[in-house]
This record gives sequence, C-alpha cells and structure tokens, in this order.
Amino acid sequence: MACYVCDKHQSGAGVISGDDLMVLAHVLPDAPGTDGRVYLGHLIVEPRRHVQGLADLTAVEAAALGQWAAKGARALQAEHVYSSVVGHQIDHLHLHLVPRYAGTPREYWWPRLDEWPDAPVGGQPEVTRLVDDIRARLDVYPRGR
Repeated sequence: MACYVCDKHQSGAGVISGDDLMVLAHVLPDAPGTDGRVYLGHLIVEPRRHVQGLADLTAVEAAALGQWAAKGARALQAEHVYSSVVGHQIDHLHLHLVPRYAGTPREYWWPRLDEWPDAPVGGQPEVTRLVDDIRARLDVYPRGR
C-alpha cells in the first residue's frame, strides 16, 4: 500500500535533518490538504518506520521523536511552538511543530495561526529558503543535546 510519508522519505523532499529513526521536515506546498502555499515553519517529525500512531513506537523511537521535536522547536526560534498529532489525512505518524511568531495577535493563536492576514505563508521557494535557515540553526545544537 502506498504511503505519502514513506514515499516522501524516499525522495528526500522537504527533509531538514534526521537520523536512522526519525525525519525532521517542513510541510510541503504539495502535501495533501494544502493549496500550494503553507504556513512557514510548520515542521513535522516522522518516524522512518511506517507506524500509524504514538502507541506503535518502540521506546527508542519515542525517545528519538521527543529529541527531534525539541531540536526542531529550538531551531524555529519562535515565541512559542505548538505540537500535535492529528492523523486524519495521512496514515503514518507525524508530529506537527507549528511556530507562533512574535507579533501574532492573540485572536489568531492556535489553531488559527494561518488565518491571520499577515501570517507567514509561502510556496516552494520560501519553504526552501526557510529549510536552509533551519538546517543551519540545527547545526548549532550538538547531537544528543
């Protein structure tokens, strides 16, 4: 059975970093449920192994998921980072990391960030630039930290 996330891992699309257990990536403008533009900084942490939910992770995978979530959140350098696992559209576990940037009006805080008229959104060129910036910031944090 085809899996959007497994296929994406094979192609390397949107991948910022990862290890043998997890991938840290940016949501792609061509992902299911998008219209070619995405909220900039919307990251996802995904296990490389095809699993459907948190309960399916091994203890080692669960620890790696948490470590990559923390690294991704730090690298976003946002005022606040929301995290969630929803699982409605894609049958492969993915933890969303969604930044709330400084200056976002309170009425647009979670879950309305992308409804703010001045929300940072963009297509593939903007995502590519941001992924490069985030990747460089990840290098500041040593492995295992």
